[in-house]
Amino acid sequence: MSIIRWFGEIGAGDVAIVGGKNASLGEMYSNLTSEGVAVPNGFATTAAAYRQFIEDNDLTPPLSSLLQQIDDDPDRLVDNARQIRDVIMNASFSPDFKDNVTAAYRELSGSAEPVPVAVRSSATAEDLPTASFAGQQESYLMVVGEWALLSSIQKAFSSLFTARAINYRIDMGFDHMAVALSVGVQHMVRSDSGVSGVMFTLDPDTGFRDVIVIDSIWGLGENIVQGRSTPDEFHVHKPTMRDGFTSITRAIVGEKELTMRYSDEGRRIVNEPTRAEMRRSLTLNSDEVMQLARWGDLIERHYSDRNGTETPMDIEWAKDGVTGELFVVQARPETIHSQTTGAVVRQYAVSGRGPILSSGIAIGSAVASGVARVVDDPTQLEQVRQGDVLVTSTTDPDWEPIMKRAAAIVTEHGGRTAHAAIVARELGIPAVVGAAAARRSIPDGRPVTVSCAEGAVGYVYEGEIAFQVRDINLDTLPSTRTKIMINLGDPDQAYTLAALPVAGVGLARMEFILAGAVQVHPMALLSYEALPSDVRRHIDEITYGFESRGQFFVHKLSEGVATIAAGFYPRPVIVRFSDFKTNEYRNLIGGTQFEPHEENPMIGWRGASRYIDPAYQPAFEMEAQAVKRVRNVLGLKNLHIMVPFCRSVHEGRAVLDILDKHDLRRGDDGLEILVMAELPSNIFNAGAFAELFDGFSIGTNDLTQLVLGVDRDSERVARAFDEMDPAVLRACEMLLDVANEAGKPVGVCGQAPSDYPEFAEFLVEHGVSSISLSPDALVETVIRVAAIENQDFGVLLD
Repeated sequence: MSIIRWFGEIGAGDVAIVGGKNASLGEMYSNLTSEGVAVPNGFATTAAAYRQFIEDNDLTPPLSSLLQQIDDDPDRLVDNARQIRDVIMNASFSPDFKDNVTAAYRELSGSAEPVPVAVRSSATAEDLPTASFAGQQESYLMVVGEWALLSSIQKAFSSLFTARAINYRIDMGFDHMAVALSVGVQHMVRSDSGVSGVMFTLDPDTGFRDVIVIDSIWGLGENIVQGRSTPDEFHVHKPTMRDGFTSITRAIVGEKELTMRYSDEGRRIVNEPTRAEMRRSLTLNSDEVMQLARWGDLIERHYSDRNGTETPMDIEWAKDGVTGELFVVQARPETIHSQTTGAVVRQYAVSGRGPILSSGIAIGSAVASGVARVVDDPTQLEQVRQGDVLVTSTTDPDWEPIMKRAAAIVTEHGGRTAHAAIVARELGIPAVVGAAAARRSIPDGRPVTVSCAEGAVGYVYEGEIAFQVRDINLDTLPSTRTKIMINLGDPDQAYTLAALPVAGVGLARMEFILAGAVQVHPMALLSYEALPSDVRRHIDEITYGFESRGQFFVHKLSEGVATIAAGFYPRPVIVRFSDFKTNEYRNLIGGTQFEPHEENPMIGWRGASRYIDPAYQPAFEMEAQAVKRVRNVLGLKNLHIMVPFCRSVHEGRAVLDILDKHDLRRGDDGLEILVMAELPSNIFNAGAFAELFDGFSIGTNDLTQLVLGVDRDSERVARAFDEMDPAVLRACEMLLDVANEAGKPVGVCGQAPSDYPEFAEFLVEHGVSSISLSPDALVETVIRVAAIENQDFGVLLD
């Protein structure tokens, strides 16, 4: 019987010998270190050694008896689990086992003093493609010395029978006594003085496959898993990374509330509040993010090739605070989204609203209502009934019996890779994590609604709010000659909506990103010294960590645009430069200093006129720099641009001249520059505009307003606003005739095709190239357009 196997002697096919976790470590150590992936060396005790330990100590009868009692009476789970662990801890290792382990440890230490090691449990039913078992057994860090190592191995053996591990095996249908435990002993990466994190080779929330998501905190990684700290989050776009671009599309600073480290004084692990300046700083630089992402991509490709199917991975990594080196310390198949087919997309929509009791990070996209149960301890199982909403500070695997009863989960701490988030995804229920003070703001015993269907922010509403659920069977939607695209302003929706069968994004609204991610008026950033002191302080807080305020603007705006472009890559994404009106710009931080008061902002200082005005041109040039960064630095060449509210050809040429200064030229690397057709001048002078731009997009709202002379903000004349008015239809027809003759595409990005079937029919009959609409109108519009085009199809709407 082999007691010890070195990582270099094992691989992914040895799960039965060394468990899933150690088999994966061996697979990477043996196959990927030559590719540059750094994996700390180590060895594993075998499953056979564990079984021999059970046999030598005659443990099968007492363990089987205690487990049978749990089957007969589930309420005995916690007490019996503790008794089983006591039985194991009172047993003894054989001399042969001790000799093999200590000899291997000495070899691992080399000629030096005993080295610190990490002792990790690895069950034979763990890290499988369909069942992760993650977090069910214990790991021990900074273990030094032979006695401490043997003691940690015995504790790891006993952790096979924690209450949560027993419960998980029951739920997954595994025989307790058939599962054996291997223990990995691995060089300790001193991340307690460095950085730790997790990495998914897909988006863990939506299952979007073309991104690598990296979470990172200071110190040991346990605070991420347990949800005690909200990590930094980085997104790297895989396709453009493979093309050689530094494709970090997002870098989000997390709170990083706690830092877990090893205390030399007490020789123990301590968890302390993170220093303020470290909380506000990113834990990784761009080179480190890209190195980890490339490793993650290599690992995913290796396992995909080995398994003969796409295998997204869940990876743990660490940065040594002493040497500055990065290491991969664990990797397992992702077990939630990798099991879905993607043929059916489920959409939730909240139709009502109520008082907001709490908010945080949305996990998933579902909505659920139930009675709120504020629970402080996982032993309070009886407080939570099936269908309740669990509200607590944070969770760990001990909470899972309670979590399985919940319709939704709300925690005060944690990020998207915290335990509560992972379990919520497994259970298919919504969760809101990082909801500060939720236990105080959500009353116990009152009905609430948890909504994760409104973007990155999840909300807890008072009462039972009405919502709708719809399943879209993608396989049964008809195809159309007319391109069907969607309008999108919230980058946080991009990965979810990218699953829809659309040709791309016909209108990405830059102003939405300005309001949500930038928040500050661009001219306030450029004229900082002229601002009042309170506004400067506010801006200082928001722009902390950036080299300049201009860099802040370009990076935050480009991240939002890039997230949309990455989500739909390689499908085209058309971003419209900012089209706020003066009253809307004024609402941005510092905006009152730079925006005039206008009686009718709808026809005032907006669009192209604003961009070429010396009072705003420097800000527009930052918008251009952001677009250039998305295309040239991040590699997202599927991004195209559109100029709104362009009153004349003269204005159009002036805008193109500014863009040319920033290397944004029609045709360069496939760049298309379009113009909104929303003014009568765009219609009457369509031929000249067609020579200047690559195409048009009809904005039905502004075009109707200006053709009919109706202020769409005025309630008094609201009844006169009619997109089906013959004059509006005639304007569209005139544009389509000229553009089609010139060979220039015309799209529509207004709401009219969704609201009026006859308008959609009119557009298709007159040769419109694309229709871009809100996602909720997609299904009906696809069916309508297909019918107009006289296609035969069968559609199933569930």
